Amino acid sequence: MKILVLNAGSSSHKSSLFDLTSRTDGAGSAPTPIWRGQLDWSHQAGQVELSAHTAAGESIQEVITTDSRQEGLECLLKTLHQGSTQVIGSLSEIDAVGHRVVHGGQNYSDSVRLTEAVKTTIHDLIPLAPSHNPANLEGIEVLEQLLGDVPQIAAFDTAFHASLPAAAATYPGPYEWWEKGIRRYGFHGISHKYVARRAAELLNRDLAELKLITCHLGNGCSLAAIKEGQSIDTTMGFTPLDGLMMGSRSGSVDPGILIHLMRSEDYSADQLDHLLNKESGLLGVSGVSNDLRGVVDAIASQNPRAQLALDLFIHRLRREIGAMLASLGGVDALVFTAGMGENSPLVWEKACAAFQFLGLRLDPAKLERSPDDQDIAAADSAVRVLVIHTQEEWAIAQDCAALCQPQSGQ
Repeated sequence: MKILVLNAGSSSHKSSLFDLTSRTDGAGSAPTPIWRGQLDWSHQAGQVELSAHTAAGESIQEVITTDSRQEGLECLLKTLHQGSTQVIGSLSEIDAVGHRVVHGGQNYSDSVRLTEAVKTTIHDLIPLAPSHNPANLEGIEVLEQLLGDVPQIAAFDTAFHASLPAAAATYPGPYEWWEKGIRRYGFHGISHKYVARRAAELLNRDLAELKLITCHLGNGCSLAAIKEGQSIDTTMGFTPLDGLMMGSRSGSVDPGILIHLMRSEDYSADQLDHLLNKESGLLGVSGVSNDLRGVVDAIASQNPRAQLALDLFIHRLRREIGAMLASLGGVDALVFTAGMGENSPLVWEKACAAFQFLGLRLDPAKLERSPDDQDIAAADSAVRVLVIHTQEEWAIAQDCAALCQPQSGQ
């Protein structure tokens, strides 16, 4: 079974092809896709950068003159069966397609097979994810045109957090907010779900027995408290802006600040949106970079704002880990994933230092980046600390395989 996974964003399209022919159990670490491709629309109007490479090492990179998303995807998919990156004879060999869809609202608690009704719901939820759901929907419709009746699956970034109890999902405004769908949805759900399952595998424990805090720390950052395999609390909220300090997003701030800026400096909604999403976080505080590596380099040059940015990031991270700890009533393992989470021993050390009172201790010999998933806690640590490489595309492919299996009696 060959499964194509597409993550269609507003400025990029990322895709992978998995061949599950020789893999039937879905257990263990994620397999390497036989092909990866990407379209980057962010450089120059009317042009797109196309890149593709195979597991065997063949690659291609070129610039295509087009502003058509459909034409760009057509060119990308041609690299699957033409030229140096060919891995299949024709597109007819693709058995299913999985799509990352950012917002499923209150409608979906798991991945679903796409139908006209599902597409209508994704469209209706555009006001909740105006930068993402339109691009996701466009990718779905383009691949329908290119591949015909091939089964397509929607995996929602919000779905894993549909299990949040009402006290965690409700905002303390007027109850009418809840009735209008203004609630905590949470995001990065595909990643949190994957690393929770992978943590159970690494610990050789039943996921239903574990209390986990999963830390997805990339340019966007969120935590999840996972109990008995379900998300019971998370830091992102109605939008991905809530919670932790991030690369260029502020995370949680006093809403009174926004009222103050509107009144005293005549900020518009669009200006506040740009300020909080694009000019805050590590970038806004440091004045240097939204990338932690750039911030650390500036600290080495004695930049005080960069030092403040790191200190603030760690302070907010520790505080929110503490909140997740309280929601769970204990923790078996702390899990780091995504860009910073997978690659920054500095973050591991500084975040974990605050929880030594729990008996959490790291193994100094393991505080190095590794291509493999690893347990970096000391042997006698009361809490395990895992670094897991998130594999969202593989998680989507697994859901595709499960939903496309023939039903009993058919």
